[in-house]
Amino acid sequence: MNVKNQRSLYDRIGGRPGIEALLHYFYADVRQHRTLGPIFNATIDDWPAHLVVIADFWQQVTGGPASYAGNMPAKHQGLGITAEHLAHWLDLWAFNCRRRLPQHEADQMLALARQIGRRLLQVLDGKRGLSLT
Repeated sequence: MNVKNQRSLYDRIGGRPGIEALLHYFYADVRQHRTLGPIFNATIDDWPAHLVVIADFWQQVTGGPASYAGNMPAKHQGLGITAEHLAHWLDLWAFNCRRRLPQHEADQMLALARQIGRRLLQVLDGKRGLSLT
């Protein structure tokens, strides 16, 4: 195994600065998206504070310091999020990851997001059958 593969995904994407840069561009796209923008813009009053919390989340799930203390699924309940919304979110995530990260790391970030999205839909849907295609 080479040294590159032994480093955490967090380190390979540039640590906290790398995550913050990715999120900056990604959420700029989300806020302008015809389907996602209205949901996010109606829900989030303080974008800088929100991005700090989201960066804490991604920092932790990519193998960095554990600083996220929220309950991610609970924060999304009551927003009316559907599989279609998540598919749009994942498309933008894939676009931004592939544009800003090396291919292997972008693929890993997308795989993580898909896994998280599947779990989120299960919680939000109450296991009624929503799924990502």
